[in-house]
Amino acid sequence: MLKIRLKRCGRKKSPSYRIVLIPSQSKRDGRAIEELGYYNPLRNLLVYNKERIQLHLSQGAQPSQTVRNFLIKLGIIENMKKIQ
Repeated sequence: MLKIRLKRCGRKKSPSYRIVLIPSQSKRDGRAIEELGYYNPLRNLLVYNKERIQLHLSQGAQPSQTVRNFLIKLGIIENMKKIQ
């Protein structure tokens, strides 16, 4: 299964993250299939490729909880509760 999640990059004590498409079994900083955007929490900057994210979501990729919260705020997906 493919996941859309954050991959950490940047220097020590100066984090930034890439929004990537990656197999769910891969390590946090493992090799990504595709880079879909980036997030810098220090400058509160979020850049993303909406079309590619929507494409991968329609093909079954699952976002991580943090990425899901970003996508809800941006209006890309609706806030639907998970069925347990």
